Amino acid sequence: MRKLCWLALPCSAAIFLGVCLLPEGLPLPLGLCCGLGGLLSPAFSGKTRWKVLLTAMGLALGFLWTSLYGTLFRSPALAYIGEEPIEYTFEICQFPVSTSRGVSFSARLLTEEGRGPMVKIYAGDETGDLLPGDIVRCAVRLASSAQVRGEEADYYTSRGIYLLGYAQDGVTLVGRPRAVSLRFWPQYAARALQDSILRVFPGDVAGFFTALITGEKGALPAGAYRDLQRSGIAHVVAVSGLHISFLAGLTVLLLGKRSRLGTFLAIGLMVFFAAVTGNSPSALRAAFMTSLLLLAPLVGREPDKPTALSAVLLLLLLPQPYAAASVSLQLSFGAVAGIFLVSEKLSERWLRALPRWDKPLGRIFRRCLVFALCSLSVTLGALLFTTPLAAFHFRSVSLAGPMVNLLTLWAISGGFIGGLTAALAGLAFPVLGRALAWVAACPARWVLWVAHGVSRLPFSAMTLLSGYLVLWFVVAYGILILWLIGRKRIRPAIPAAALVFTLCAALVTYAWPIRSGTLTVTALDVGQGASTLLFSGGRAVLVDCGGNSGDDPGDLAADYLQSLGTSRLDALVLTHYHTDHAGGVPQLLARLEVPHLLLPDVTPEDPLRREILALAEANGCEVNFLSDDSRFSFGNVELTVFAPLGDGGANEEGLSLLCRAGEFQALITGDMNSIVERRLIKHKHLPDIDLLLVGHHGSKSSTSEELLLAVTPEQAVISSGYNSYGHPAPEALERLGAAGCDIYLTRDMGHVTFIYKGE
Repeated sequence: MRKLCWLALPCSAAIFLGVCLLPEGLPLPLGLCCGLGGLLSPAFSGKTRWKVLLTAMGLALGFLWTSLYGTLFRSPALAYIGEEPIEYTFEICQFPVSTSRGVSFSARLLTEEGRGPMVKIYAGDETGDLLPGDIVRCAVRLASSAQVRGEEADYYTSRGIYLLGYAQDGVTLVGRPRAVSLRFWPQYAARALQDSILRVFPGDVAGFFTALITGEKGALPAGAYRDLQRSGIAHVVAVSGLHISFLAGLTVLLLGKRSRLGTFLAIGLMVFFAAVTGNSPSALRAAFMTSLLLLAPLVGREPDKPTALSAVLLLLLLPQPYAAASVSLQLSFGAVAGIFLVSEKLSERWLRALPRWDKPLGRIFRRCLVFALCSLSVTLGALLFTTPLAAFHFRSVSLAGPMVNLLTLWAISGGFIGGLTAALAGLAFPVLGRALAWVAACPARWVLWVAHGVSRLPFSAMTLLSGYLVLWFVVAYGILILWLIGRKRIRPAIPAAALVFTLCAALVTYAWPIRSGTLTVTALDVGQGASTLLFSGGRAVLVDCGGNSGDDPGDLAADYLQSLGTSRLDALVLTHYHTDHAGGVPQLLARLEVPHLLLPDVTPEDPLRREILALAEANGCEVNFLSDDSRFSFGNVELTVFAPLGDGGANEEGLSLLCRAGEFQALITGDMNSIVERRLIKHKHLPDIDLLLVGHHGSKSSTSEELLLAVTPEQAVISSGYNSYGHPAPEALERLGAAGCDIYLTRDMGHVTFIYKGE
């Protein structure tokens, strides 16, 4: 069995290198070199010889297959890319999913030669009721899936989708099969489960159970997934070994551990369930690996975990090498590798130290401790490799994860089994399903309540915003590894104290310059949007909260503020009600305490304005509509909010702000155009300023020469991201350069912070 491991592991490593790290043309010569290196194996003797041979052959196979796969499959798909729309025929491969501008679905391009590449198609709402297996025609513009919103991305390529299609004139149904193909049965089963969950579960937990059972995270309530991420339990809604092991364990328990029928039925259920949940890498890994471990005793073999893990990894990578870039696959295999490596040793060490109690209450207490310690050892093992992966991919580390896992593991396991039972019962007996769902909803509410409460705490998760925090992460990880692999038994309190001390030092070092300054102005990187944090004397005001970055702008603002040790905003000021300036307010109010909202009293019928007012009332926020100029102080700062000066649109009817701290002054103009800027100059006494938050994301119609001459800014920051408007415009950049401004762009620099120390 270990010979398979010596072949599979190097082969998988070569695929990872070829896909994720190496230049495109390098895997082929490396594969040839490794193959030639395998010829040197006769120079070794005994076990070393076959280890060298298998390792060299594994590396050669991985590198050569990566190169060959790109030539055979990816390159022909990319040949369809073009600037002009062309009409194609497609076979729909999934139920359409709603998007902000219509629907999206995966489809197989059909050609005269046969079946072509997979395409992710984005279309309008006029597509009709499309089903998997339908044949459709539409004119689409095909683009590479390696770039999403102007940035490099591997989300689609890791799933074998190399093309994005943008439908131009709707989708026409050409034909529908008489019977559902066997390939699509799991999708119809998933849809039936999701419909049953919506019927039988209360509205506050239906989305959670949809995600928990079927892996459809889009069904979660707004902000719930971010709560799970910050509290360190987002893995519960990514169908993985946790869910698969519940199914396998329940089946084997009912039919017997040594029962062949039980084993094969468990394997069938696991594979089908993985297909129902979308065949994610984590679900397939769990299904295949558990299957190997169940089959080993039946064929007279001892389960070998390293061999099973490496074989399953290779089994997933051979048909789709680009799956190596999947974050789901990396986290899933990293978690299992960490559990195999350290969890058993940790639990044995801790359980040996537990005293034995003879009295009944003592025995019960000991069992509870055993469960808690075993759960903690599994959690720490899973975090061993997933923590650096999460830090690399998401730039964030949950500090509360181990504690929250202990608090919720029982509820997650009970909720999954109970929820699945209720959903299945609801397919035929809705009344019984509702009764079971009422019971299963209790642990689900506990999980959501704990996750939401913990996510609101400062430092529940640490966003790696500075070099100090990155350095702490590296040091802390080194301390943890040395403790885990050390031969001498060191009390856990010693490394724990070292971790806490170094974390406090890193946080103080990072936050002290910001908290000690007279005023800190931070233009948050929210993509194409605006969100500016003013911080002084431990108090904070946020101006606008919107954008189109991958994360919710409300989450970004809350993360940044909580990294400074507070979960409270003194006030939120919205210049106007466009989503790029106010779209993140719902999540911001869910995460932070915000006692005051300052708003322009315009566009009363705007849906976003109505939503914000409803949320403000629900959260107890005092709302102040500004029709006249307003002046107030916080910390060491005086803030002047200018009432709307224009008309004709939300941009022109917005608020603008002047921030003063000692000799430092900053101006925020929202999205006002040059006409309104001239009114601002004429009717307000604007001083010379140090910092200009450039209007309308650097639009050519804003930041006029008149404004720049009137306020003479020394520095200018432009908040913009990927967009189709041409922001920042060359004309605006030219005017700023001619005015002698130092220009900073959030698009290129991330969060941009200015600290005024005062006299």
